[in-house]
Amino acid sequence: MRNQVGVVIFMLASSVAVAQEAPFAENLYVSLEKVSCRTCHSSEGVASSTRLQFPEPGSSLEKIDSFGKSLVALVDRNDPDKSLIFRKPTGRLAHAGGARIKQGSPEEEQLKAYVQYLAKLPADEVAKALKYREHEAAGTGYDRVKVSLQRLTHAQYNNVIRDLLGDTSKPADQFPPEDYVSGFKTQFQAQSISPLLMESYSASAEKLARNTFRSGDTRNLIPCKADTPGCKEKFVKEFGLKAFRRPLSEVEIKRYVGLFQHEKEFLKGAQLTVEAMLQSPNFLFRLDETEDPALKQWATANRLAFALWHSMPDAALLEAARQGKLSTEEEIRKTAERLIADPKAKDNVDEFASQWLRYDRVLSSSKDRRQFRNFNRETALAMIGETRHFINDLVWNDRNFMELYTAGWGYLTTDLASIYGLPAPAREYEKVSFDPQSGRAGIMGQALFLTITAKPDDTAPTERGLFVREQFMCQHVAPPPPGVNANLPPLSEGKPLSNRDRLAQHLTNPSCAGCHDLIDPIGFGLEKFDAIGQKREKATLLFAPMFGTPEQTKKVDVDLDTTGSIAGIPNSNFSSPKELGEILAKDSGCQECVVKQFFRYTLGRMETRADRPMIAGVLKDFRGSQFKFKELMISLVVHREVQGKKTGGTSSVARNHQTR
Repeated sequence: MRNQVGVVIFMLASSVAVAQEAPFAENLYVSLEKVSCRTCHSSEGVASSTRLQFPEPGSSLEKIDSFGKSLVALVDRNDPDKSLIFRKPTGRLAHAGGARIKQGSPEEEQLKAYVQYLAKLPADEVAKALKYREHEAAGTGYDRVKVSLQRLTHAQYNNVIRDLLGDTSKPADQFPPEDYVSGFKTQFQAQSISPLLMESYSASAEKLARNTFRSGDTRNLIPCKADTPGCKEKFVKEFGLKAFRRPLSEVEIKRYVGLFQHEKEFLKGAQLTVEAMLQSPNFLFRLDETEDPALKQWATANRLAFALWHSMPDAALLEAARQGKLSTEEEIRKTAERLIADPKAKDNVDEFASQWLRYDRVLSSSKDRRQFRNFNRETALAMIGETRHFINDLVWNDRNFMELYTAGWGYLTTDLASIYGLPAPAREYEKVSFDPQSGRAGIMGQALFLTITAKPDDTAPTERGLFVREQFMCQHVAPPPPGVNANLPPLSEGKPLSNRDRLAQHLTNPSCAGCHDLIDPIGFGLEKFDAIGQKREKATLLFAPMFGTPEQTKKVDVDLDTTGSIAGIPNSNFSSPKELGEILAKDSGCQECVVKQFFRYTLGRMETRADRPMIAGVLKDFRGSQFKFKELMISLVVHREVQGKKTGGTSSVARNHQTR
């Protein structure tokens, strides 16, 4: 017996020695990667708000080893076996991601040995290890991404054409559709130009130029009389300044004047010049970042205009750039406040909300006509209209924007009143309070959200939970692994099942449970609202005979269990949109997500670790203003300009285009 004890002690001592000698990056880290710990413990994962975040993919071995030592923050040095880093992944303590490391496995022994090694680190090593965590939280050592050029999105193209030519026909609505990347159409990764889009630009430029000069009234476009010496050059300079959102170089001026002179008639020459400029990369792409000192103020003007107007700078902003008055924090804030006060800022917020909340999905939704006869295109448009009025009220009446999740009112039309079970309003989009007992509140109680997160014939708890995680909590949930059978048990009249009962199979399948534990319980708490947002006490299942008439369809009512929860948020049980909204509105991660979503939309890219100081600063201002969205908008552009000047290293994501 004494010999056996000695062997065990020797094995444990050897394990600790191995943990000390074998680099973390080549040992335990590999095991943690294999069980997909990174999926949740990343900047976008569902555990992003915890103290454990993996290094970015491709990090150096040195950084990975530093990360490994930083796990000492999760170690109980007095009793290593009670350490969170040991108990959670092995399932000994409640863990949103479930048991990732099997008890009694070699991987568990590997983890246990490393925890014991960390528990014995000397004090100076612990202090050094914790410095890693401080640097990561501050974004130290990471390069800020710079996107030198961004293509105008279709919405921006329409806005620029409106402000440049006074044309409100929205020509870009006819262009090939844009893709959503990271939740928005503004992301630079999706902004390549296909041959079909290039053809659309060419046809649009020709039509716009022709229509502009067809009216005959060009007083706002031609800055001088046609027969005045130098008028052609003056036109090229002034129109080019507005079209390219910066002054033209001498080479460009000469080129476009030469093109102008191909036509004998002044207006035809001007038309040809406009057509050419509207096809130039200098028009189609925004000047966002530059190392050219002569263009820095113009780039600032572009960033401010597109961030707050989703359009080009106006004359005053271009003049401020010319005079070099866009440098100090005071100048940036003053300019931002002026832009926010312009009606174009409302159009920008509406475009942001339409992409963030996916208005497009309700227009493409189809619903079972047997169950939802009151759903049609007019109803879908009314759903968008309600949410648009709702967002505008929160933003422009300086309400607490976190009421997005808790507000006990909506904006009703006759169509929506029938869905909400309320009397028809006296006028369209009248502000109406909901019955406090209905459980309906905030965006998640509105028909738009409940419709786009449902199937044609029923609710979809998984879709609803996924939308909440990704759009409102900024947490990425991994897609199902290849080959997984996602089919649910079939329904039958003899064995009717609720969605909760059918989805239970996800929780018994290990390859599914990890993710569905995170999303399905959120959707279960919204089950008392059907596929178009109508309140229901039970789910009604329809069973039509294989050969028979619609009149023979049988209805079976199924009881609903609407208790839900949010894994990762303590004390988060709920059973209605109202209760869920109250939880989210108070959650710091949800508050930060509002900042991140506007950041992504505005900067055209995902945030990185180098952006953490900016995100933290904007969030602080947002909270300090009692969650006024206008302050968030102003704070973001101020921090972007001020911190951008202070940031040293940058990673430039540029695109080179020849001037057409």
